[in-house]
Amino acid sequence: MILIISTSGNNLEFLLGDKYKHVLTDKQSLSLPIETEKFLSENNTKWTDLSAIGIIVGPGSFTGIRIGIAYAKGLSVGLNIPVIPINAFEIYLAETPNAFVAIDSGKGDFFVAADGLEPCTMGIEEIETKQMEWPKTVGHKPFNLRFALKIVQEKLQSGNIPSAVPMYLKPSYAEKNFKCIKN
Repeated sequence: MILIISTSGNNLEFLLGDKYKHVLTDKQSLSLPIETEKFLSENNTKWTDLSAIGIIVGPGSFTGIRIGIAYAKGLSVGLNIPVIPINAFEIYLAETPNAFVAIDSGKGDFFVAADGLEPCTMGIEEIETKQMEWPKTVGHKPFNLRFALKIVQEKLQSGNIPSAVPMYLKPSYAEKNFKCIKN
C-alpha cells in the first residue's frame, strides 16, 4: 500500500488507497507522527504493509513542507521503502489537464505553473494576462489529494524517482533578511 502525506498547508492530510483523512492541528510537528499512526490503525494497516510513501513537497508552508519531507524520509529509511515527491501543480494538473494553476502564496503573489510553463511566482497583473493562454485556471480551491495516488504509481513504475526536496519558489524569510556580519 502507498501512504500519501500532505503537510504543505496548515493542517495534515493522509491518503491510503481510497481512504482519506483531514486533520486540523495547531502543531504539525507534534501531531504528524501521532495522527499518521492513528490513520494507519483506523485502516487496519501496519507499517510493514506500506510499499511507498508519497509526500507533497510544495509549494506551500515553508515549515510544513520541511516537517513532512523529514518525516517521510525517516519512515522510508526505517521501513526500507521509497519516498515519492509530488508537487501541488502535478495534482491540480492531474485533475484538470491543460489548466493554468495559480495558488495564492498569502504574501501578495501567486505560485503558478501550467503545461509549458515552469513553476514560478507571479503578481496578479501578470496572471490576469498569462492565464488567458490556457482554457481554464485552477488553484483557488485546495487540491484533491486523491489525484496524488496515480502520480505516485506512475513515478514508481517509471523507476525514475527524484529525490524528495522542498519545492520553494521564493526565498525564505531568513534568506531575504540575512545580512553577513564581517569581523
